[in-house]
Amino acid sequence: MAVTVYGVVAVSFMMVMYALESRSRHFVAAFALGCALSSSYGFLAGTWPFGVVEAVWTLVALRRYRSTRPVPETDPPS
Repeated sequence: MAVTVYGVVAVSFMMVMYALESRSRHFVAAFALGCALSSSYGFLAGTWPFGVVEAVWTLVALRRYRSTRPVPETDPPS
């Protein structure tokens, strides 16, 4: 039961971060974390193909994070 709850939380977190990726590159990094958590869930649950695919998505998301430039902060109007 605990593994199932962990999986639901991990996959839900991953999907929310994916939906928010366009707002900030930090969400891309959080998506990579969500993929890593989902990958660990896959291995814990004994579904190694899911774990492998999510591990690959983790690497893809980390590469995307590294290639995304930070947006410079703008000063608030005075």
